[in-house]
Amino acid sequence: MSLGYAEKLSYKEDVGDVGMSEMFDSPDDLQQKIKQLAKMIKKSKHLVAFTGAGISTSCGIPDFRGPKGVWTLQREGKGIPEASLPFHRASPSLTHMALVGLEKAGILKFVISQNVDSLHLRSGIPRQKLSELHGNSFREVCPKCGKEYLRDFELETVGLKETSRRCIDAKCGAKLRDSVLDWEDELPPTEMKAAEKNCRMSDLVLCLGTSLQITPACNLPLKSIRNGGKMVIVNLQQTPKDNRASLVIRGFVDKVMSGVLHLLKMQIPPYVRVDLFQIIFNQFRCTSETKYAKWSLRVTSVHGEKALIPFIESVEVTFPERPELKAAVLHQQPFFLKRETLKSRPLHMVLSINFSEGCGCRFISIDYPVDFEASTEDINEDKNIVIQQLRDMANEDRFCGQSYVIERKIISDSGKTISTYAVATNIAQFDELSPSKTAHISNGEREKMNLGNGVDTSTASVPTKKVRVH
Repeated sequence: MSLGYAEKLSYKEDVGDVGMSEMFDSPDDLQQKIKQLAKMIKKSKHLVAFTGAGISTSCGIPDFRGPKGVWTLQREGKGIPEASLPFHRASPSLTHMALVGLEKAGILKFVISQNVDSLHLRSGIPRQKLSELHGNSFREVCPKCGKEYLRDFELETVGLKETSRRCIDAKCGAKLRDSVLDWEDELPPTEMKAAEKNCRMSDLVLCLGTSLQITPACNLPLKSIRNGGKMVIVNLQQTPKDNRASLVIRGFVDKVMSGVLHLLKMQIPPYVRVDLFQIIFNQFRCTSETKYAKWSLRVTSVHGEKALIPFIESVEVTFPERPELKAAVLHQQPFFLKRETLKSRPLHMVLSINFSEGCGCRFISIDYPVDFEASTEDINEDKNIVIQQLRDMANEDRFCGQSYVIERKIISDSGKTISTYAVATNIAQFDELSPSKTAHISNGEREKMNLGNGVDTSTASVPTKKVRVH
């Protein structure tokens, strides 16, 4: 889970048992139990997954109660452990993606999670098939109309407090709230109702990486048992519910789920992350006799011009056809450039978007042509279709960095052109136990591989095949 989340929680003296020793089944026992679990899943008619922090430790996110967990170290006076990468760049684990594979196959019907790391949503589990009992550090909710906003940055508060943003619905406009529970907050009724319903319907609840100590969430799997269902626990530490389980497996969840899908002859889907950002070009008003055009360029978040873009480190703007124009390197957000150039000459800019730590590609290059004396057309592509095609291309090419413009709005009254881009910033392909993540590939290395470092986004039509790269 999030280290920021742990620091924001109010103080609680008794957080239950922490630091318990880990136990491991022998290799033979583990393999036999994996075979047994695979058979149970194959026979299941309504499988529910109940997940905890243990499924995210391989993503670089420390758990809470393990030997090096957040609360374990805090009790020992050692403070918060360090994560291996920024929280907002954590990628789903093999287990997350194995659950996606089971859901797509129609086997997994519902996921109940105590995690706030948003990795189930990022992995591709549909929102309507997910209950996030303790909230989501990246999800804001409008208390008035109920609209949800999933962000690419971690929210600044926990405890269902007001944030600095408002609902964008013109009929609403209420102040948004974070969705993460503090210790004394009650579980959200909508999430709890769906979780209870699916546990009652379930013939098998698969508990993965959870200590099953936090009430009332930990009692949900028992509702399946009361209705004739079974519970399986995969966890390295003992839990209070072990004696109620039909099967207890002491092994790493990634290894168990890899083995299960192998026996079910199912592929673990790859993970491709797609992020969004905007380029806002503003041409200031001038008379027809004016020789020069004053303009500005801003690279900004899709969540508002004041929001930070956590995955972009800097932006370099060059003018390859105009050597007399000085290149600009923008290091601080908001990434903003203001210039004055001859309006009689079209302007060809190239933007190098340099990504931050945790992204699988180091940068992309975007062609941005401007003709001051010609009109530009609006673009409005189906976002979901374009994003899926970007994911397909990244998976086929086995590297990330593909990008495409999915929307362009021309606001003639203000002289603004707002272009929204989608870019594949991470890819992970899972081969048995080893997720193969995209290495940071230099521009020179990509040229040797005939791959390039970005795509031409100036034409803005939906790609129906592999897009042309530079």
